[in-house]
Amino acid sequence: MSAYPPIGEQLDDIESARTEGRRKMDWALQHMPILRELREQFSEERPLEGHTLGMAMHVEAKTANLVELLALGGAEVAITGCNPLSTHDDVSAALDDNENITSYAKRGVGEDDYYAAIQAVVAHEPTITVDDGMDMVYAIHEDYPELIDTIVGGAEETTTGVHRLRAMAADGELDYPVFAVNDTPMKRLFDNVHGTGESSLATIAMTTNLSYAGKNVVVAGYGYCGKGVAKKAAGQNANVIVTEVEPRRALEAHMEGYDVMPMNEAAAVGDVFVTTTGNRDVITREDFEVMDDGALLANAGHFDVEINLEDLSDLAVDEYEARDGVRAYELPDGRRLNVLAEGRLVNLASPIALGHPVEVMDQSFGIQAVCVRELVENGEAYDPGVHDVPDELDREVAEIKLDAEGVEIDSLTDTQAEYMNSWSHGT
Repeated sequence: MSAYPPIGEQLDDIESARTEGRRKMDWALQHMPILRELREQFSEERPLEGHTLGMAMHVEAKTANLVELLALGGAEVAITGCNPLSTHDDVSAALDDNENITSYAKRGVGEDDYYAAIQAVVAHEPTITVDDGMDMVYAIHEDYPELIDTIVGGAEETTTGVHRLRAMAADGELDYPVFAVNDTPMKRLFDNVHGTGESSLATIAMTTNLSYAGKNVVVAGYGYCGKGVAKKAAGQNANVIVTEVEPRRALEAHMEGYDVMPMNEAAAVGDVFVTTTGNRDVITREDFEVMDDGALLANAGHFDVEINLEDLSDLAVDEYEARDGVRAYELPDGRRLNVLAEGRLVNLASPIALGHPVEVMDQSFGIQAVCVRELVENGEAYDPGVHDVPDELDREVAEIKLDAEGVEIDSLTDTQAEYMNSWSHGT
């Protein structure tokens, strides 16, 4: 077992932390009908009995309710953070108080402790992994390949992690099956669009106390997350500019009525910049050189590589904290460019960040839970590689949500179902 200590051994006032963390979790659970329904099912059926889950996630109240659900299903769970600034220590402490859960997540750790905590989770010898960004899967393949034979499979939460997994699979290096939770409709259409759009813009506004109305908001990337940011910014009376490298997404943004241009052109007119690409060096030296005084720069992608802070620091003659969560970089001509949350995931890493809305994450974490159950029940059916979430699981979670909302829908008649599944009906 790793010598890295769980959160319960790292906090001074552990009892107060546990109490506060539990309060946050209970509030979130009130608004998570999918997880409440699955808690009942998992508690009764115990589908995960005998399994150990290794998790690297954003450890805050909503995630914590997923973790407890998995423990109620019979699993032993070890968890740590997937971002050094997204952990809520009190929530981590509340999780660690559960006899079936060990939490190593702590806010603000350096790089060495971040990876030591991942190694501590892996030391529990998980049979299933649940990732947000793929750091857990990578660590196992890189440093603990002897565990792979006993791992049933995994689930990956976010766009960046799925990109990494697909690249790993394409190189023939992914040695167990992983569900691309990010890519299923109940996650992508709600979490990525509404969750990222609402939470990123809300966090920027609360951190800066500034309005979007009349400002030029530059959205880098027009995937599902970028669409959400653009849509929500336009709804707050901003002028939206989109930058893209993929011609069809650029055309889609143009047809939606947004201005589309290269980043260096957008840099000269933008007031607020939000990166959502999952790629590195999206905003660089040549862009900083033409930005207006007071520009705000925020990243809504998983890793802190989209805004090149090394370039910005090289250009700056002074750096200072302008506000809590806002670092100003003063350039030689007196212009000040303001970076939020150290260029990390703004809606989770800012000092006041709370992540996506509770209702949105209820859906995403419902998918995670049923994917873990599927791996336990039918893991032998999946070869090593990246797998789409089975459609029936996605529909199951949607149906739970509709029932909770009191929404009824139509169903196909037998004749309609036969028609839709037939290739012989013509004119």
